[in-house]
Amino acid sequence: MDIHLASQLKELLEAVHYRPAISLIMPFEPKMKDKAELTKRLKFAYDQIKKEVHHNYNDELAELVLSKLRKQVEHINYSTYKKTVAIFISPVFEKVLYLDIAVEEKIIIDESFEIRDLVLAKKEDKQFLLVSLTAKATKIYLVDQGRFTIIKIDVAEYAEKMHYDLPERVANFSDPSQQKEFNLKKFLHYSDKGLQSLLKSYPLPLLIMGSQKVLGYFKSLTRNTKQIVGYIPGNYSELPSAELAKIIEPAILDWKKIRMKVIFQKMEDAAGAGKLASGIKEVWKQVNNSRGKLLIVEKNFRVSAEQGPDKSKILEQTKPYNDFSYIRDAVDDMIEKMFEMGGDVEFVETDMLKEYGHIALIQYY
Repeated sequence: MDIHLASQLKELLEAVHYRPAISLIMPFEPKMKDKAELTKRLKFAYDQIKKEVHHNYNDELAELVLSKLRKQVEHINYSTYKKTVAIFISPVFEKVLYLDIAVEEKIIIDESFEIRDLVLAKKEDKQFLLVSLTAKATKIYLVDQGRFTIIKIDVAEYAEKMHYDLPERVANFSDPSQQKEFNLKKFLHYSDKGLQSLLKSYPLPLLIMGSQKVLGYFKSLTRNTKQIVGYIPGNYSELPSAELAKIIEPAILDWKKIRMKVIFQKMEDAAGAGKLASGIKEVWKQVNNSRGKLLIVEKNFRVSAEQGPDKSKILEQTKPYNDFSYIRDAVDDMIEKMFEMGGDVEFVETDMLKEYGHIALIQYY
């Protein structure tokens, strides 16, 4: 994140609390979408906000914030290449941010603006690898928000080598079915090796499909078990992507469950590499030393604290508060810093990180 945007986020965090505080966060990308369509969506959102504000606040206060919102909507920058526009309005504050994160549309009318609203509005990143296995071919698709793209791996090269590895047809292979079984296992072994290599470039969840027999053999030999989030029995290798989408839909319906499995696997891997920090004090230290790659935090976890003797330390909050060292919410501050350094943030449900002190950080390694 650039310095200018970082300062804007800080300004947002420090904005005076004053009702009604309106946050309008929506997908934008004017270079990819028709301006008339975007204008229509902004007007629709404005009308929704207008209705709620007039219902909950007196007319004078409602008109004050709505006039500010109208002004910002009228001056939206349609020349930006950003993915998201976020408009923040209150009776004493107004700000428009253009961001590179993909979001779902969200309207929040509350007493304050919170940077975690941007995280909560982030679009679910439904991205995974779909692997279609048969006895003779392996197809791999990158599936991104429902779009299918075929990815090539070196299975063909491995399969070609396989023929040189096969022994002559002697007593052990007097039965053709035995040789067929051997060929299948060998091919799946090479497919798994190619997949293992591919995961270095595409570290994504894996969904595997194939006949019951093929899946049975594959499960017994794969070294990619940790990345696999599901198996789909059936030979669908020749189906077009539109049909494949229907077949896999039940397997990815509960994407939140898949996402949680992926997050905890990442945490396990990081812990094994000695790169997982947990607990508010240790996470604060690593984030402020610019070592954060992925911050995982329970969505309702908040911590008021005091700045320690240096930026990498925080202390328990004491009374009376020192205006120079008081931190209203250390979690929000860390979210801001993660965005500044180009890291990412994921929220999980309450108590899912209880054994980690409700917050954890995967560091770069």
